[in-house]
Amino acid sequence: MTTRHFLTLLDLTPDELKALIRRAVELKRIRNSGEIYEPLKNQVLAMIFEKSSTRTRVSFEAGMAQFGGHALFLSSRDTQLGRGEPVEDSAKVISSMCDAVMIRTFSHESVETFAANSSVPVINALTDDYHPCQLLADMQTYYEHRGDIQGKTVTWVGDGNNMCHSYINAARQFDFHLNIACPEGFDPNAELVAANQDRISIYRTPEEAIKGSHLVVTDVWASMGQEEEQKEREKAFAGYQVTSALMDTADKEALFMHCLPAHRGEEVSAELMDNDPRSVVFDEAENRLHAQKALLELLMVGSQ
Repeated sequence: MTTRHFLTLLDLTPDELKALIRRAVELKRIRNSGEIYEPLKNQVLAMIFEKSSTRTRVSFEAGMAQFGGHALFLSSRDTQLGRGEPVEDSAKVISSMCDAVMIRTFSHESVETFAANSSVPVINALTDDYHPCQLLADMQTYYEHRGDIQGKTVTWVGDGNNMCHSYINAARQFDFHLNIACPEGFDPNAELVAANQDRISIYRTPEEAIKGSHLVVTDVWASMGQEEEQKEREKAFAGYQVTSALMDTADKEALFMHCLPAHRGEEVSAELMDNDPRSVVFDEAENRLHAQKALLELLMVGSQ
């Protein structure tokens, strides 16, 4: 059987993604009921981290433990990857000893190279270009609260970053329209936009983009590796804060999401984050666990 990887949402079909979301909901029920389900007993997930993490590490490590397997934490500080060993060599060695590999790093090309040389499934747990695992959690969260997202309007507010790119892929795979509100100079990848232009509208103010939307999503203005641009970005994104008042212009059933960590008072108001029932950010965060367990099951059990 061909080894399957999950580097972007496009690596699964729309039907597979929808089934995965439904399975994530079921796995959540199984875990919360106290039922023991261990399909990955004696299997090992290698977790390679070149970027720091809270939700990604905890969710994958807890997920493997709950599935009866083991998660092996590897940082670039502690492995030969951090000392210049070719990605190809590391991929061949690590995949010969482990049953799957999860990578959180800067270069998307590095993940692609690793996958091309791996004999086991490789999961992209975030690169500078894409963050598909977060989108699985987001789509699960919307499904649990509002049902099918097909045909709805989603608004992304902020930088055209890796999350924005994954929302563009999600619009294609889950069949919704995506409004993107970003300042000039911070647009998402032009080729990706062009390839999905029938599903995307770009606006220069969040007020225009959010009107009537069913889901509103934002992220920090300066992602990991862009900290030195913080002050410049604060100026560029002035006026792009998502607030409860702004949410009032969305659909009456609209939800607010944020992949976290959040900077209250910058991209989102504290009121919306903490005191507004439309904010489902902590459900969304927990669902990283359940959605990724569904992904691990699909890639690791399905490939046996």
